[in-house]
Amino acid sequence: MQYDYGLWQTVIFHIIFVILFLISFIKPKKKYEWKSMGAVSGFFVALFTEMYGFPLTIYFVSSILGFNFSSINPFAHESGHLLAAFGFGIETAALFCQLGNLFFIIGLIIIVWGWRKIHKNKKGLVETGIYKYIRHPQYLGIFLLILGMLIQWPTLITLFMAPFLTISYYKLAKREEMELLKEFGDEFKEYRRNTSMFIPINIPNITN
Repeated sequence: MQYDYGLWQTVIFHIIFVILFLISFIKPKKKYEWKSMGAVSGFFVALFTEMYGFPLTIYFVSSILGFNFSSINPFAHESGHLLAAFGFGIETAALFCQLGNLFFIIGLIIIVWGWRKIHKNKKGLVETGIYKYIRHPQYLGIFLLILGMLIQWPTLITLFMAPFLTISYYKLAKREEMELLKEFGDEFKEYRRNTSMFIPINIPNITN
């Protein structure tokens, strides 16, 4: 029987790539920022471990719940996606994988985009470019990474972790806003009044 898991070098490569990317562009400094970064790192460790190392969710569903997979071999990687394992077909699973990749790539782009605006602005409140429409683009990027991976390769552990990660970064955003309010006062109040937190309302041009 084909068994396309146990690819631990692939697991380690993906984990290192994503975590180094996030640390490089999110740049956590304070203890509570590192706490959230540790949680999201754990999400990707669990994700890639199941995606390429050990399909815990597949084993759990098949052995503990006694589910009989319609797939001939759910442990082959192309049929290891839960949708394929539950009989929706490899083509459907592949489509969801591509959709998940799209969300993931958009998330990466938004994170880098937000970082570039912060990096170019040495002091003062950043209100241009993507920050004109979103107060926390980098955290939105993280949400899209998480959503993309949940679509691409859903697992029981990551489905459980996702809500807690979302809440964690929402609280982190609110905490950062309290600090910005102390630093910039009325200027930040006005910015907050006119700019949405995560979801842009209008995007006519965010390149300036």
